[in-house]
Amino acid sequence: MRHHLILLLFFIVAVSSDCQNAASLNIIPQPVSVRVEEGVFTLTADTRIYVPENRADWETAAQYLMIVAGQGTGYRLSSQPMKRTYREPRPNSIYFFADPDMDGDEAYQLKVTPNNVFIRAKTAAGAFYALQTLRQLFPPAFNGKGGSAPDKWTAPCCIIDDAPRFGYRGLHLDVCRHFFPVSFVKKYIDLLAAHKLNTFHWHLTDDQGWRIEIKKHPKLQTVAACRNETLIGHYSDQPQRFDGKKYCGYYTQEEVKEVVEYARRRFVTIIPEIEMPGHSQAALSAYPELGCTGGPYSAATLWGIFDDVFCAGNEKTFEFIDEVLEEVCALFPGPYVHVGGDECPKTRWEACPKCQQRMKAEGLKNAHELQSYFIRRAEAMLAKRGKKLIGWDEILEGGLAPTATVMSWRGTAGGIAAAKERHDVIMTPG
Repeated sequence: MRHHLILLLFFIVAVSSDCQNAASLNIIPQPVSVRVEEGVFTLTADTRIYVPENRADWETAAQYLMIVAGQGTGYRLSSQPMKRTYREPRPNSIYFFADPDMDGDEAYQLKVTPNNVFIRAKTAAGAFYALQTLRQLFPPAFNGKGGSAPDKWTAPCCIIDDAPRFGYRGLHLDVCRHFFPVSFVKKYIDLLAAHKLNTFHWHLTDDQGWRIEIKKHPKLQTVAACRNETLIGHYSDQPQRFDGKKYCGYYTQEEVKEVVEYARRRFVTIIPEIEMPGHSQAALSAYPELGCTGGPYSAATLWGIFDDVFCAGNEKTFEFIDEVLEEVCALFPGPYVHVGGDECPKTRWEACPKCQQRMKAEGLKNAHELQSYFIRRAEAMLAKRGKKLIGWDEILEGGLAPTATVMSWRGTAGGIAAAKERHDVIMTPG
């Protein structure tokens, strides 16, 4: 018994010491293991950076460090390939080592000594996350965020071993209700990268506006990208007030490519979201023939859930969606496209002759199964382009598409149900 107590106390002291070390360095997110050692490494204008030879992705990671350091210190650092015959480290140098034996593609080890910084990782992504930690070891002004520049740019000596707990680590940005320029989107991606988040969920279409250029359907830019005015205050405020100002905005395909490349260089994958079958009033305002009633429709000027959705009985709807997804898939190299699938009222479908005929022809029992049919067709469109489908947890209703990933936002129950059916799940309970 005494032996067990001694072991337990040793473990508690070890963990406590590790936590204190991490806290003393103020690293966010907190690394798995931190050991602070004596001394500091001093970055100078002559510091050299060595990267694995003939590894463009590792060079990309090194370039990010050079950019950040240049903004904060004014130093114009440069990198050079490290020969395979590397033997002894040169002083005042930062070394990147590709280590295939490390556990986890995004894991890294960062070792800071008085003379050198050593970064070991299995992939360039892991090396990039090591740099995010290294940035935080230098004074705040190193990151170009203000504050007085120190006499010397020093980082405390330490050994840090780290790996992410979750494979998917991301943030969502809704640009439909409020449109953000490309410059803001880039800053948002910078914040993701700085906190070692690897996924940017870009919500590009909704009732209040369509925000991505689709060349085959130009009215999505000229009509659907605008709403006549915007609600002031909360939806429940009475009387409701509006600003009376037309509100427009969308990203050209060239701007999208620019953002995608910006994210790639920061090891962030973008998941575009194209809402269907609900949250589609903006699209219907441009192409009313795709709705059950034929319109007229207009982009929503307030928030909420609206009865008008894409007509699931009209084959032209699926032709439209296929053409949209074709252009979207070509723009985003990541493996996933989010199709929404949430908050889709069935009111119009239940009264629509075309939808009722579709249900009869496909042997569907109810409108929930009609939504499942809709999502399955979208899934097939993505699959033929090498993409996988993500949807909000409402896509469970009526039966889940075979390879769909569920993003559970209405609590955890949807995610648990999907996991029991052996589907991938992203938990985002609000």
